[in-house]
Amino acid sequence: MSESTMTQQFTVVINHEEQYSIWPADQARPDGWTEVGVVGDKQTCLDHIERTWTDMRPLSLRRHMDGETS
Repeated sequence: MSESTMTQQFTVVINHEEQYSIWPADQARPDGWTEVGVVGDKQTCLDHIERTWTDMRPLSLRRHMDGETS
């Protein structure tokens, strides 16, 4: 692993379907993704996602399965 990879900072982002990802902290976020406030090395961000994103189904599917109409 290169030194730049080890020191690169990432931010945890979420989309409208409540799906999580990480993004390089020094780059503009892609459209449709919002920062959740967690910034750190890659593993720190991935650990946060693992603890937080416990239901992998997109929000629209969860709502559909729960019988919500909107």
